[in-house]
Amino acid sequence: MKSIILIYDESQVEFVEDTVLPLFSNNVKLKLPYKDYRKHDFSESDFIVTYLSDEQIRSLLDIIIEDHWKIGFLPHPKMVEARQGFGVSSNLEVAVENILTTEEVFEIDVLTANGQPVLNKLMVGDSFSLLYSVDKERNWLSQFVRRFKRLIGSFRRVKLQPYAINWSTESGDFREKPIDTAALGMVVVQHGQSSILSRRIIEGSYANDGLMHCLILAPSSIWEILKFGFFSLFNSSKKNGLPDYVAHIKTDKVKVISREPINYTIDDVLLTSKSIELEVHPQSLAIVPGKSLKTEEKVEKSKAFKIQNLPQGELKNELLERFLPITNHATTEEFKWLFSILRENSKLSSSYMVLMALSTIIATFGLFGDSSPVIIGAMILAPLMSPIISLAMGVLRQDEKLIKESFKTIGYGLAIGYLFAVLITWFTPLNVMNSEITARIRPNLLDLGVAAASGMAGAYAHAKKEIAKTLAGVAIAVALVPPLAVSGVGLGWGDWSVFWGALLLLGTNLAGMVLAAAMTFLFLGFSPFKLAKKGLIISLVFVGVISAPLAFGFSKMVKENKIIQELSGKELSIGTLRDVKVIKVAPLKLSATIVSESPLDVNELGIVKEDIEEVLSQEIELELSVAIEL
Repeated sequence: MKSIILIYDESQVEFVEDTVLPLFSNNVKLKLPYKDYRKHDFSESDFIVTYLSDEQIRSLLDIIIEDHWKIGFLPHPKMVEARQGFGVSSNLEVAVENILTTEEVFEIDVLTANGQPVLNKLMVGDSFSLLYSVDKERNWLSQFVRRFKRLIGSFRRVKLQPYAINWSTESGDFREKPIDTAALGMVVVQHGQSSILSRRIIEGSYANDGLMHCLILAPSSIWEILKFGFFSLFNSSKKNGLPDYVAHIKTDKVKVISREPINYTIDDVLLTSKSIELEVHPQSLAIVPGKSLKTEEKVEKSKAFKIQNLPQGELKNELLERFLPITNHATTEEFKWLFSILRENSKLSSSYMVLMALSTIIATFGLFGDSSPVIIGAMILAPLMSPIISLAMGVLRQDEKLIKESFKTIGYGLAIGYLFAVLITWFTPLNVMNSEITARIRPNLLDLGVAAASGMAGAYAHAKKEIAKTLAGVAIAVALVPPLAVSGVGLGWGDWSVFWGALLLLGTNLAGMVLAAAMTFLFLGFSPFKLAKKGLIISLVFVGVISAPLAFGFSKMVKENKIIQELSGKELSIGTLRDVKVIKVAPLKLSATIVSESPLDVNELGIVKEDIEEVLSQEIELELSVAIEL
């Protein structure tokens, strides 16, 4: 049986008498109102239990630490931060049972900020709720609504603030120089069980490891916040990793300095200072740990410093000069590197012309040979994509020189491609529409989607040095040279349906790539929207004009697929239909095979045609093959 001294909030005396004391049975030897605790001399053998608010506990904490009290906590209505920091259950009966059944107290660390104890968390700035905030509602819908409101609130204009941050390294000494950075806010907790915020994103953290966790929110754009906020919106309980824009320092001492006064809160109490000194005092508090407080006798005490994404140097200065942009802005170094590459790619050169000629020759031979591997080889060899990406940047930034150079290079490339495709067609004694040629004369909206995705991939691969090796894959995906070659074949044959169909596919690829690549560069921060608006509108107009025939082609393809799906495997009065193909839509002309148990005469073939017309509810022309099932 424990001999307990209960210190309680005198404003809650009736509740203490009627509810709290009966739960302890005869274990309470003395009850003291909070105002009288100083009048009592406590001994080392005394076991203290408090039923107090956060404010009252905070005022007691220095004495608790100095006099080495053994203490347990009960959930008071105004004990929010301490309850989370010490892992105390919100259920009074559970908290009492935990105190009565726990044999020994456990020594935990205490975090202080400028000498003041932190019960749960310290927050710098007023925007860390964009990462997480404590959701007190247990109802899933209420939590969702709160997160959605925070997500919408992320659209507001915010500005980063300059901070100099220093911390103790593995050796125990502070760094030689603090890091000068820009951040939206910070949150500091002593251990990963101290709040819902840290519990969900910090692993390997204990109340007695002698270390704190300093999380620094340093996004380069609103988009980074929205992206993480969107995914966390639908994730109510599973553990999430830290977003890339959050730096994580796990150590025992941290200093935060600013030229201007810093507004920060200790457990929601607002304070102001030009510097904040944070320190963990190891194993200073002997408590009965709450049910949710993670404690181990032996813990790993390894420091961690995830600071590589903190903005520094030029990027820091750019972020401090303006409100946080919607999308990331590329730095001057990124601009210089990418623009030098794109300007070089936009220039006409002999090697470019040779590669265009060779890739067109290979593609044309591959088309006549109905060989997909040969055509894929031509796609990889073709250099057309580079000036197209340069054109996209020129359109985005209204760079007339880059636009002219890119158009000139693309134009000469197309001209040399047409020349060799027509010459090969004239000298090749083949005039048959095979599957490779037919596949490139009926473009639809799906081809525009492929072009757009390829343009995005091409722009992204150009902007990121580390993934430039994927450019070959992008070239295969968008397939610029094969439709050019097919269009040249149509010109050589004098078949204008082949020529215009393939030319439409080529125009689709070019327009889709330019628009998508320009928007990708805009999103990556290579141009402000005001500058890009005119070029994007012009590109959208071109894509809109091209989309009309593509939409018609797509609806035609959908209709054909519906007919094929409806007839394939259809059981008719005489047999089963197989290998259904649509030769022409208007008037509808089909090719099919009828599988029968015996040969069919002309009348029976006519019955097959009538059955198909009845299924489709329209007249058709039919090319019919008969297969005998033995």
